[in-house]
This record gives sequence, C-alpha cells and structure tokens, in this order.
Amino acid sequence: MPRPRTAAAAAAMSAAALLLAGCGAVGGGGAAERLSAAPIGAPSTTSVASPAASSAVASAAVEPSAASSAMVTATPEPPGTASDNRPPPATAEPSPDDPARTRPAVLAIPSIGVEELRVVPYEGTTDDWPGTRIQDRGVAASPYGEAGGVGPGEVGNYLVTAHRLSAGGPLRALPELRPGDTVRVTSGGTVHEYRITETRQTSFRSERSLAEQRAPVPGEPGERATRAMITVSTCATPEDDAAGNHWRDEKGNPEHRIDKIGVLVSSKKA
Repeated sequence: MPRPRTAAAAAAMSAAALLLAGCGAVGGGGAAERLSAAPIGAPSTTSVASPAASSAVASAAVEPSAASSAMVTATPEPPGTASDNRPPPATAEPSPDDPARTRPAVLAIPSIGVEELRVVPYEGTTDDWPGTRIQDRGVAASPYGEAGGVGPGEVGNYLVTAHRLSAGGPLRALPELRPGDTVRVTSGGTVHEYRITETRQTSFRSERSLAEQRAPVPGEPGERATRAMITVSTCATPEDDAAGNHWRDEKGNPEHRIDKIGVLVSSKKA
C-alpha cells in the first residue's frame, strides 16, 4: 500500500508547482499564453496566470481603445458638405428671412393630371446643366438670379421647367394646357393660383427667343414687370421630330420648347 502523504510533503509539492508555473510565464510559455493559444473548447491546463499577464488584462479592461476614443471624440459633419447641399423637402418650414425665389414649391395643374410636382429652385438659367440635372431626377427646376426668374407669387416671371419624355415625363401632357386653365403653386405656406393666357415657343438656337422666354415680362425683353406671371416649359421633341428637325444640343435638348404663360389671380394661405 502507498504511504499517506504528510502535511509537510503536500505543502512542498504545492510550492514546487507554483514555482514551475511562474518560471514558465517568465520564459515566454506561461499559462496565460497557453490559454490564449488553445483551441476553443480545449480543457485548460492550469488556472494560474503570471503577475505580468494579470496586469496586462487589468490594464486592457480599464484603458479605452483608440477606436473607442475616436467614437467619443468624433465631431459632427461640418457645414458645407454634400449633405448640406441637398435641397430641403418642399414641406420644410421656410425661414421668414428666406426670399420666395429660394424656397422649394409644389406645382399642381389639375386639367392635365399634375398633382404634386416638386419644384426645386436653383441659381442659374432655364435648361442649363444644373437645371437639367434637377429635371433628370423627375422633378421640376426653377432658376433664379441675374439670368433666371422670380419666386412664386412675386412680380416678374416665375420660370418652371421639367421633362416631357424622360425621368417619368412629369409634363408629358403640357401641350394640352389651354387658356383659362389653372396652375397652382404652393410655397412657404401660401397657395398661388395662376391662369394660363397663352402658348409660346422658344428656340435654343436663337438668343432673341431665349431672351423672350426669360424676360420679366414673357416675350418682351427690356419691359418692366408690373404683375406676377409664370412660364411652365417643356421640350417639343415629338413636334420637332415629326417636322424632320433632329437637332440636339450638348444636353440632348431639341431645338424648341413649349412654354405655357399664365398670370397670377390669387394668393391664399394654405
């Protein structure tokens, strides 16, 4: 029979085991490294870690990582970024200091089935590159500034352009608009109602024709505006093609555009 261990022998064996574990950690193959290298699910060979390993674990638990610090100290995106340049929704509450010409609007032409066509204002002129890109999104564009028009309800020429055939063709039925038909523009909490009075045709190949379209009084360059008017414009591609005129500019526009002219008859709170 094996002889029973004495208390002194057991204490000596425990001390030897602790000494061996400590040397293993110092030599680079200690318990902490063996645990981290062991496959998931493998039984642990020891539960004793070196003082150095314990200190490292404690330090990692207390000090935040660089990624955590970056998340805490991150600042909001500065003004002037691409997200700031997106046009605000048409339902956004305008500032009282914003001029009407810079406010988005919603266009409705009941007689041809146009109900809520968004109108995006921008600084420029009719059917330039910025305006064309806006129209390509399936909405209408309204240029303002030195070569543009005024805002909804203002004295002068409120210019609105949109595609007829592409981007959903929001103004595909514009040629059917007749004198006496109503055009409503909602902007800044006010509904402006215009009545169509005439139809004009603009040629992209004639500077005089373009000046007449963009004039404060449509068709009368140099004339001083005394009332609020609107020009709703779209392409005359089918008409030009039918006539054998296949001219296109660098943006793909045909030579002619169909312009519906109207005068303001009322402005009421929405």
